Amino acid sequence: MKTRLGRDIGMTASAWWFRHQTRRLLRRLQDPRWQIVLAVAPDVEGMQSRFWPRGLPRWPQGRGDLGDRMARMMGRVSVGPACVIGADIPGVMRHHIGEAFRVLGNHDAVFGPAPDGGYWLIGLKQPCRQPPNIFKGVRWSTAHALADTKTTLPSYRIAEVATLADVDEVTDLP
Repeated sequence: MKTRLGRDIGMTASAWWFRHQTRRLLRRLQDPRWQIVLAVAPDVEGMQSRFWPRGLPRWPQGRGDLGDRMARMMGRVSVGPACVIGADIPGVMRHHIGEAFRVLGNHDAVFGPAPDGGYWLIGLKQPCRQPPNIFKGVRWSTAHALADTKTTLPSYRIAEVATLADVDEVTDLP
């Protein structure tokens, strides 16, 4: 749910935008080179929802802040590189995801920065071996989120891909 957007346009309109944005995103990003998994919340409702496409696996995000939930999703990937993206990025296209996976061939981590200091994508070459303190101390929803996250990966070779904007408030809508 987009609560900051909901404060601007109302929670019903925010939920409508998010559902349709997510549906368009899933159609755009389908590609045989990777598997899409939906990280859903709240856990029970997200797992049971009939809104999400039936053919896509769903993983419950669980409790905690954004970092706790992302670390949990990355930790579930047992083989190969993985990327986690936000569903609120209208500009993300298949080639952006392909570029992130390509960059992970020579790097341990990749970020897709956002203009506000956060990021729309994080990818790890070996997500099952992520540092135990990844995402700890990150100041979420601030201009420091990307820099804070990078400090949790001190010995990682880090790359960046395209800067894309997310939608947090009504002024961010395309």
